[in-house]
Amino acid sequence: MRARGVLAALTAAVLLGGVAGCGSDGGPGGDGNPHSFAELKHWGFAEWDRWAQRHSFRNPVVAGAWSAETMDQAPPQQPAPAAAESPAAESPSPSASSGPGPLPAVAAQPVPRPYTSYPASGKVFLTAPNGGTGQCSATVVADPANPGHSNLVWTAAHCVHGGKGGDWYKNLVFVPAYNSSGAASDHHRASLAEIAPLGQWWADKVITSPLWTTEGTRGGDAANQYDFAVIKVRGPEGESRSLEEVLGTAVPVWFDAPREQLAIQAWGYPAVAPFDGQELERCDAGRPASRSFDAARPAMLVIGCTMTAGASGGGWFADGPDGRQRLVSNTSIGTQAHTTLNGPYLEGVARQALDYISRK
Repeated sequence: MRARGVLAALTAAVLLGGVAGCGSDGGPGGDGNPHSFAELKHWGFAEWDRWAQRHSFRNPVVAGAWSAETMDQAPPQQPAPAAAESPAAESPSPSASSGPGPLPAVAAQPVPRPYTSYPASGKVFLTAPNGGTGQCSATVVADPANPGHSNLVWTAAHCVHGGKGGDWYKNLVFVPAYNSSGAASDHHRASLAEIAPLGQWWADKVITSPLWTTEGTRGGDAANQYDFAVIKVRGPEGESRSLEEVLGTAVPVWFDAPREQLAIQAWGYPAVAPFDGQELERCDAGRPASRSFDAARPAMLVIGCTMTAGASGGGWFADGPDGRQRLVSNTSIGTQAHTTLNGPYLEGVARQALDYISRK
């Protein structure tokens, strides 16, 4: 796999680990970071807020930053794949379900157009500090503090921050139902209105695991077990409605979902051959397997799927107890053979992150 541009990859990662220094009150240490994964699990709103204040995100709207052409040309970045290339499921701890064993490579299928019929899915575009651009996939999720009026978008952590030694990405914008009409398919020249039929929604606030910002790497390892982020966006100039009101939908997030009951569909915009980043694809993968790089952290979900880089951050969905579709994970890493995808299992830390940005 070739690596270029900024982070938007199917094979990127997030790392949760210890950081030296701890505040006397048990909250963030002197540098604002948690001392350990165990400490982070017990953070409340105040600890998240102190961390966010010390690691602030700035994303001023830059008129003309994204044109149809620059969106089309933004490459997905492709860090190293997971260390083990076997598609077989791994179950390193008794608490992690082993799933169905070796997984078939489920072929990605094109989602029927128009994509405005499925407006919760879209693309995130971004600029790195060095000026390179990138793209990821993303999903509009329900806001627990503002039902019916969500401005929240779920994606992968590696799509918003460079990790260890890095910083927040800039010019971060979400485009729901990207290329809904197919005008830009096969990289045909299209207008901005054609590829962004529901407008450009600029990131206003972003939250991810604090340990990603201090230890995140571009390799497939324990980092990926917390590869998620939530973006709060603001509408185009003159738009007074929320993103959910404009789209007519937002997907609830299902935390601590029972692994053995899930039948997963993964959605995204894969951008490496045989895909070109212009088409929304899905894999009806069924029951997931499990995989851990660190048994102390929640085991990742693993599915068979042939999507490639660019699908990173794309939503994984399953029907909840009420029959309504819910988000249960997002694409994090895959294999060089493009046979499987891995996504973080969303539990307490992910719930805390969503709760924090919802209340801000």
